Amino acid sequence: MSELNFVTVGDGTQIAYCFDGDAANPVLLLSNSIATTLHMWDGQIAELSKDFRVLRYDFRGHGGSSVPVGAYSLDRLGRDVIELLDALALQRVHFLGLSLGGFVGQWLGIYAPERIDRLILSNTSSHLSPASYFDERIAVVRQAPDMSETAEIFLNNWFPSGMLAANDPAIEEFRAMLMTIDRQGLAGLFAAVRDADLRRTVALINRPTLVIAGEYDTVTALSHSELIAATVPGAKLVVLPAVHLSNVEYRLEFMQAVRDFLG
Repeated sequence: MSELNFVTVGDGTQIAYCFDGDAANPVLLLSNSIATTLHMWDGQIAELSKDFRVLRYDFRGHGGSSVPVGAYSLDRLGRDVIELLDALALQRVHFLGLSLGGFVGQWLGIYAPERIDRLILSNTSSHLSPASYFDERIAVVRQAPDMSETAEIFLNNWFPSGMLAANDPAIEEFRAMLMTIDRQGLAGLFAAVRDADLRRTVALINRPTLVIAGEYDTVTALSHSELIAATVPGAKLVVLPAVHLSNVEYRLEFMQAVRDFLG
């Protein structure tokens, strides 16, 4: 992987990022799921970097980024991206976000459309409820001695039972990634998801938009993706027979959809 670098945003938080690919190519910014790092995209980098300068970053509270204390907000996560782009002198990028990354993509499409060329929203939602579920997860994560129990919950939500039973190599990679996640950072991001509601405002997105859904997604249900695609003017919907991390479970089909849309 290319060298990890850092940008300090307005509230003093350091955001870790890296580039892959030729600097002459158009920039594609990747934004990952909660409880993962920018390594969530490792399986896509070799292919994407042929035609794009791929920019990845870690959410505040995760990976190489610093971990502010307290609840985070979707507005702050969106402004982290804008400040990252400003620091890198990038006026406009393609954006691909999965799960929480898709929440951030929607926020950018609503509040900073001038920074986005084409927008891909994968396995995501405009609103997840009830709030009590996230309050419970925040309490459990903060009180747990480590990430072991939480890691298994995420793995069971992200992957089909067949992959888990077969001990697919990806499972251990993501289990190891989950064990590195800072519990305060995870609690902060859970709060951002809990408080986000973009169900009406996504209608304001005017950028070309592709929505990728998982037919069997139990985290961000297919109906959530269908609602986004129906609400964003002109949005296209692609449904893969996947659970949540469709970029891992259906790598080839995911990449085909992304490349077809980005041209």
